Amino acid sequence: MTLLRSIDRGLVKAEGWLLVLFLGIMVVLSFAQVVLRNVFSTGFIWADPLVRHMVLWVGFLGAAIATHEERHISIDALTRFLSPRWKAAAAIAGQLFLAVVCVALVSASWTFLMEEKESGGEIVTGLPTYLGLMIIPLGYLLIAVHAVIRCLTRWPALLGRDLPMEA
Repeated sequence: MTLLRSIDRGLVKAEGWLLVLFLGIMVVLSFAQVVLRNVFSTGFIWADPLVRHMVLWVGFLGAAIATHEERHISIDALTRFLSPRWKAAAAIAGQLFLAVVCVALVSASWTFLMEEKESGGEIVTGLPTYLGLMIIPLGYLLIAVHAVIRCLTRWPALLGRDLPMEA
């Protein structure tokens, strides 16, 4: 369990740093675009498509972090009345369902990514579109990994052993 928690924390740390980096770049580019357009009547032709692709990255990285923190949208009206063991079982079932759906989406998005690669589009000169879109299968994979780790770390609670979620 310690190894799984270490992997999970390492992934979240890397995702968090990427999230901060991309958000910072998006803010700077967007601000520069506004100033350049309104003051100098010009702008970076490549900034808007780049920012649009970075929004995808921020969204998927945020979703992966939300999975780690178990902050995805959930309906807990019924689980409030369950015993701790049944709550753990419901949480494991929900995380397993999330992981299975994400693995299916990894497969579908990989097919999409390969088709995009074959089409040869570019975000900006020299930067292929498929590089910007590779976060889609990667993001779903990260979500699935966090969900599986959450299932495995909740397993002791299902067996009646109270182990903390975070070490």
